[in-house]
Amino acid sequence: MPPRDNPTARQARLGGELRKLRLRAGKTAREAAGLFSTDQARISNIESGRLGISEERIRKLAVFYDCTDSALIEALCTITNEHRGQYWWDEYRGVLPPGFLDVAELEHHAKYLRYLQPVTFPGVLQTEDYARALFDSVRPKLPANEVRARVEQRMRRRGIFDRANPKEVEAIIHEAALRMRIGGRKVAREQLEYLIEASERPEVMLRIIPFTNEDFIDLTQTALYAGGVVPQLDTVYIDNPSSGVFLDAAAELEKKRTLLDFAEQASLEPAESRSFIHHIAREL
Repeated sequence: MPPRDNPTARQARLGGELRKLRLRAGKTAREAAGLFSTDQARISNIESGRLGISEERIRKLAVFYDCTDSALIEALCTITNEHRGQYWWDEYRGVLPPGFLDVAELEHHAKYLRYLQPVTFPGVLQTEDYARALFDSVRPKLPANEVRARVEQRMRRRGIFDRANPKEVEAIIHEAALRMRIGGRKVAREQLEYLIEASERPEVMLRIIPFTNEDFIDLTQTALYAGGVVPQLDTVYIDNPSSGVFLDAAAELEKKRTLLDFAEQASLEPAESRSFIHHIAREL
């Protein structure tokens, strides 16, 4: 099987974790290749996510690397047993940019989710009209069929709340996002009302950072912190106007956890945040 040209973020993460295990064990790619009587290029392609690897070989590498973390190995084996077409977002492959699929995949597999949003709302908490207004505002203007696909895919991401055991979600949103009349007054009001409704779910913790807070003043910081099934698979997604970035280095994860903790301290309590949104919605 030829190497993949565009591995998903999750496939790349599997390879990256195997590389970390190899380096931690002080082994070279040549030594790992010798274990399977293959060449170094194949190990490099596995570690970049461009080639898959069987569960049997992951377990063999774990022994070779002296890795005794059984929970991590089981999590990596779960990833390698996944296949294209298994999940709903695969329907959009070749229709939407890969980043849209990678975010849906990240949210689906995460144990918990923490969002920090300064001027918009997390995609899983957006209404259809609000999402459409966002995508309609993209310049150069997107074709109508792509806007429809993006909106539909974003609405399907809300499926994380429909499970028997829904994801735990913390959303920290700045007052600036509440005041933005994206899509006009009616759309903005309906979005705020939906936000209030969503915040009443037991698995959703919604917090608002008011303009009056004098500590948290950086409105450029956005982040999605996705807790993995094991801490080693925690991931941060940073959205920006050109493209999204996935981060998993320990220093970056710690930095974003610190940022989210600081934002949480600067925010209102959930009940107070809900009342705050009610007040702004009435003003519209």
